[in-house]
Amino acid sequence: MDVGGRSGEMAVFASVAAQGSLSAAARALGLTPSAVSRIVGRIEARLGVRLLVRTTRALALTGEGEAYLRAARRILADLAEVEGSIADQASPRGRLRVTASLAHGRLFVVPLLGDFTARYPGILIDLNLSDRIVDVLGGQADVAVRFGQLADSPLTARKLGETGRVVVASPDYLAREGTPRVPDDLLAHNCLSFNFRRAEPGWPFREDGRDRALAVTGSIEANNGESLAQLARAGVGIARVGRFAVDDDLISGRLVPLLEAFNPQDREPLHALFVGGATMPARVRVFVDFLAERIGAGGAG
Repeated sequence: MDVGGRSGEMAVFASVAAQGSLSAAARALGLTPSAVSRIVGRIEARLGVRLLVRTTRALALTGEGEAYLRAARRILADLAEVEGSIADQASPRGRLRVTASLAHGRLFVVPLLGDFTARYPGILIDLNLSDRIVDVLGGQADVAVRFGQLADSPLTARKLGETGRVVVASPDYLAREGTPRVPDDLLAHNCLSFNFRRAEPGWPFREDGRDRALAVTGSIEANNGESLAQLARAGVGIARVGRFAVDDDLISGRLVPLLEAFNPQDREPLHALFVGGATMPARVRVFVDFLAERIGAGGAG
């Protein structure tokens, strides 16, 4: 143990107080009892007061010794915290709980995690993919990657990108049920929707320069866009989902975009949400920076 500086002397004195004797402190510190005695004597000589008194069974602290011990413990704790914080900034570590939507998480977040953990091997990613809202402020996650407009919140939000949405159906469904030409035609179709409350009361469209929401109905509701897209591919009905979730299907022809002339071109922002501030762990900061670097560079998908 390095005991050459003031902090080293404080650590020795704190150990003597904790162990109750010079010899026990020496064993704990890997020093000789005489070395521990010299360090305590050096502190007392510098301060000009007695810090320890011998009793028949052990050492006892004087009033000055109690005051010095309290100060030493506080200083040592502060020093450990500062060093730990600096080390954490240089090499972030610890468990990082991340939540994202099923589809976007699978397609765009999961593929990035290998590169991230290679860059920061001290960080353990604890991933939860779900379209249900996870309470970041309540401590259920450290970082949430979410689509949609943000409600007022103490959370810090960093925009990563945005995406549009598209109405889609499979060629088989359209051959069987017909192709809707105007939004009102959807009232006669099986429209597959989300089962949780969204900002709009129905599917939004723009007709004759005016925006409107159409209340559609269908046989299946789901809590994630990936399931709705899968049902649409299977010919079950028509869905309105994030374009990122069906880009490959549109390119391959497995799904067909519908009513694009009436698409309001509404854009859904993508944010990383987290508890910011001076106490934000470095692992949160570097992960959000990484998402902004990788997702932000290519959009939300």
